[in-house]
Amino acid sequence: MNRADAGFTLWFTGLSGAGKSTVASVVYEELQHRGIPVELLDGDEVRTHLSKGLGFSRQDRDTNIHRIAFVARLLNRHGVAAIVAAISPYRETRDAVRRQIGNFIEVFVKCPIDVCISRDVKGLYKKALAGEISHFTGVSDPYEEPLNPELILETSLETPSESAAKVMALLEELGYIEPRQLLWTLSGQSEAGCS
Repeated sequence: MNRADAGFTLWFTGLSGAGKSTVASVVYEELQHRGIPVELLDGDEVRTHLSKGLGFSRQDRDTNIHRIAFVARLLNRHGVAAIVAAISPYRETRDAVRRQIGNFIEVFVKCPIDVCISRDVKGLYKKALAGEISHFTGVSDPYEEPLNPELILETSLETPSESAAKVMALLEELGYIEPRQLLWTLSGQSEAGCS
C-alpha cells in the first residue's frame, strides 16, 4: 500500500481565532472535490457531542484530545483522511497523539493574539481578559507552540485559500494525495484536473 492509499490525520493546532476551522474546512472541501474519503473533526463540535461534560482543566483537555485522536485513528485505519481542528494547547499531548496515530501531519496555525482577539465574534477573549472565563488558552492558560510542525500557516498574512493551498501542496509532497495535473483542452488552454 502506498501513502496515497492510506488514511492520514491533518492536525490543525493554534489559538482560538487563529483560523484552524476556516482553513480546515477549505482543505476538507478540496479533498472531497478530489474524491478522497475525508472527515472533519472540529474541536467545538467534538466538545458538544463526544466530549460533553468535560471542562477545561489540563486533564479534561487532554482527555478531549485523546478522544479526538482515537476517532482519527479509527478513520485512518479504514483509509479515511481525518482533519482535526482543535486548539490542543499542550505539546506533550500533541506528541503523544502523533505517536498514537502514525500518519500524522501537524499544522501550526500561527496568528498573533491581537489578531485572534479582533476575530473573536463570540467575545470569549473579552470575557477571559475580564476574568469571567478561567482556563482560557492564550490568556490564563498556556499555549505551547509546536517545535517541529510539518507546516506553519501564518493566517494574519495569508487568505484561507492560500493557507489551504500550502496544506494541499504538502500532502502531495508527502505522498498522501496524488498531485494535480494540468489537463490541456483542445483549445490549448490548461485547466486543473484530478489524476
